[in-house]
Amino acid sequence: MLNDTMTRNQRLVLTIAILSSFVAFLDGSVINVALPAMGAELGGGLQTQQWLVDAYLITLGSLILLAGSFSDMFGRIVVLRAGLVGFGVTSVLIAISPPIAELVIVLRGLQGVAGALLVPSSLAIIMSTFRDRAQSKAIGQWTAWTSAAFLAGPVLGGLFVDFLSWRLVFAINVLPIAVTIGLLFLLKQHDVRREGVKVDYLGGVLGILGLGGPVFALIEYSRYGWDSPIIYLPFVVGILSLAAFLWWQTKAKSPMLPLELFRVRNFSAGNVATAFIYGALALGGLIVVVFLQQVAGFPATVAALAFLPVSVGNVLLSSYWGGLSGKYGPRLFMSLGPVLAGIGYLLFLRMGDNVNYWWDVLPGVIVFSAGLSMTVAPLTSGILGSIPATQAGIGSAVNNAVARVAGLVAIAMLGLILAGDLDVESYHRALIVTAVLFFMGGAISFVGIRNPQRTVEVPAPVV
Repeated sequence: MLNDTMTRNQRLVLTIAILSSFVAFLDGSVINVALPAMGAELGGGLQTQQWLVDAYLITLGSLILLAGSFSDMFGRIVVLRAGLVGFGVTSVLIAISPPIAELVIVLRGLQGVAGALLVPSSLAIIMSTFRDRAQSKAIGQWTAWTSAAFLAGPVLGGLFVDFLSWRLVFAINVLPIAVTIGLLFLLKQHDVRREGVKVDYLGGVLGILGLGGPVFALIEYSRYGWDSPIIYLPFVVGILSLAAFLWWQTKAKSPMLPLELFRVRNFSAGNVATAFIYGALALGGLIVVVFLQQVAGFPATVAALAFLPVSVGNVLLSSYWGGLSGKYGPRLFMSLGPVLAGIGYLLFLRMGDNVNYWWDVLPGVIVFSAGLSMTVAPLTSGILGSIPATQAGIGSAVNNAVARVAGLVAIAMLGLILAGDLDVESYHRALIVTAVLFFMGGAISFVGIRNPQRTVEVPAPVV
């Protein structure tokens, strides 16, 4: 329930931010459940499944920085509305597309473009509307309510996959998008465009090449081999493009990525921790759900319900942890939470060819849930609370870009980790990698994060 002490505009802003993020998180939570069914209809095996995830993440991760700049330059409401419309249109197109793998993959990429507009603006409007401890509480509520996407998404997705069609999984997005657009009109908040805005198009191109080339190589290497020019040329071009991107960001007048943000200790350390934590979330979330279906023989709905306690835990506890983070600082929670999450994944090592949910799955899910709920809100508030509110859009975009790119690379490396087909041995190997990534995220937070000095809480500005 939203805080009764908020103003009407604050409640509207928080609701809009929650629903906007709900759409993006919903897509991320249902895709893993739908992958086996999509792969069966579209063909192509593991590589098709990887591309269905990574086509979205490539465009999202490479354009989200540009979108964050748009958010700060052109106005968060304008960019948010464009993202909502684009996400809705591409979702419908995926739902009605013919069963051609390449076409669906391209549409997933276009959906990622819309997602890049959607994600940073939704969180930025919270950062610019709330201050101090109220900001931490708002982020906690945002985290808790958007976690409902992870609760509802897999369950609805599993039901659609088992009893109707995977295509309806994407049609789920339409209703929350329509409601959010309506609330934007009720807010009646207008953005003012800054004069003399310049868009870093070269940075955008270099970012896409820098991410797309290596990811293509990591996914397709098993088909062509590392000695094939089809593999090593995109890989080399991608690495050179990434280097050129970083160089260009020091020269561009309006860079996509203001490198000076990384001089802020909590921002830089928090983003490094984010890379490990969200890489683990992407890798672990995909591998467990797919294993439960393809190896353990769980129906899609049951596989989705396996992680229901995680969603419930986030809904019930994220606001609580967000409030504690605002009161005591984020360091403890960002350090301990990922460690608990990693231990949860190590408990999944009990799974074999025959899986008993109550003994082999649920204990790990509970421990992972406790760790994740402790991590997300403090991580977000700790990073974005360390920079000025005027840079909330680009700051949110950077953090989201780091999270998405980490997931992108983790999924792309899945073939290397599995070293062939998915079986119990390769599954256990992936679980250990996931746990190590979580532990690294906790260790980096412990070493790098500093709790801010307490300040006198001031009333939040009325938007």
